Amino acid sequence: MSKISFSMLALSFLLGFAVNTANAHDHLTDFKMESIEGKTVDLAQFKGKAILVVNVASECGLTPQYEGLQALYEKYKDKGLVVLGFPCNQFHEQEPGTSAEIQSFCKSNYDVSFPMFAKVKVKGDDACPLYKHLTAADTKPKGAGKVSWNFEKFLVDGHGHVVGRYGPQTEPDDAALTQQIESLLK
Repeated sequence: MSKISFSMLALSFLLGFAVNTANAHDHLTDFKMESIEGKTVDLAQFKGKAILVVNVASECGLTPQYEGLQALYEKYKDKGLVVLGFPCNQFHEQEPGTSAEIQSFCKSNYDVSFPMFAKVKVKGDDACPLYKHLTAADTKPKGAGKVSWNFEKFLVDGHGHVVGRYGPQTEPDDAALTQQIESLLK
């Protein structure tokens, strides 16, 4: 084998590896994240479910949405919905607590029972890979782009595809959101 042929073969292998690595997270269910308890959670366990991913904060004017998120989870969890809460301190430092403090706050104030995760960054160069994936999806009604504030909502279908994105002001019981959730649960 000539040096040129070997070099071409090596280059095609490396390019193939780069493409495979770039596509390693094509679906939300391809990610592993740290739970609020510090354990690794493979999001593959949520395949087949409708998933509502929300960046949350304890000291925000929208914090009362925890109540609506919990109600939504309770209403639809037996039909296949899971809500995933991702605390974030990037918006005016409205989530300054430790994981233990966040967990205690959510339980004592809103009786949150849906899965909560360790604090993440949701915007900028330091955004976690999950949020880079979510914000790249051009879905209705909000479209692609950076997270604008706490309590932005991403709806994911049972195959792990982002199918909806709702702004922070969208309440968990919003008619368009619940209608889209119900259509995924059929």
